[in-house]
Amino acid sequence: MIASVHVADVGARAGLAVLRRAPKPGSTPGLRFATTALAAPLGPSFLPSPDVKRAGLVAFWDDDQALERFVGEHPLAAVLSGGWELRLEPLRAHGAWPGLPTDLPAARASVHEGPAAVLTLGRLRLTQAVRFLRASAKAEGRVVRAPGLIWATGFGRPPLVATCSLWQDTRSLAAYAYGSVEPAHADAVARGEAKPFHHRQAFIRFRPYSTRGSLAGANPLAESWLSPSGHA
Repeated sequence: MIASVHVADVGARAGLAVLRRAPKPGSTPGLRFATTALAAPLGPSFLPSPDVKRAGLVAFWDDDQALERFVGEHPLAAVLSGGWELRLEPLRAHGAWPGLPTDLPAARASVHEGPAAVLTLGRLRLTQAVRFLRASAKAEGRVVRAPGLIWATGFGRPPLVATCSLWQDTRSLAAYAYGSVEPAHADAVARGEAKPFHHRQAFIRFRPYSTRGSLAGANPLAESWLSPSGHA
């Protein structure tokens, strides 16, 4: 299984249309899960500010061949083709999500050198929205200042809420996620475990192994930063 994240500045009309065009696993060969969403900058604000001009797709695939077929043939891929694409190999996961292998390691420690990526996915309990937004704002205010962060964004398509973040290495990622100096993220996790924010959630760590395209004229993860070991 691999994952892909696609983000593109497509304009307001196309951005809203993308929300209705998520590919379906039953009709897209090799697709395990997909959601489209609007991107939103991360930050300490209580209320997220989605960018209707910037659309995203997060998807899980059987393999690269399935993803290449989608990229070459699907109408949604054509809409997003002017943006940025990131391909990811899963390393560990906490929680469960459709299309995610159940045998991924759950331990925090994972042997990996080079940049790391994290996807957080949740289907929000609407009754817990205020609690979630308060906890999330504190964690997001911390992440945008975290040493080692390369790039991050939120994704929203209620009740689905998600984030994608890229880190220079797993050490900087772990310092943010589990460190005690500014434990906003750890506090948010603890609050969610004490009284769940979501019907379903997953925190997934990945090894980035391929990237193409750009956002606002730049590639957040330059090819030269990728792990030299290649995709296994």
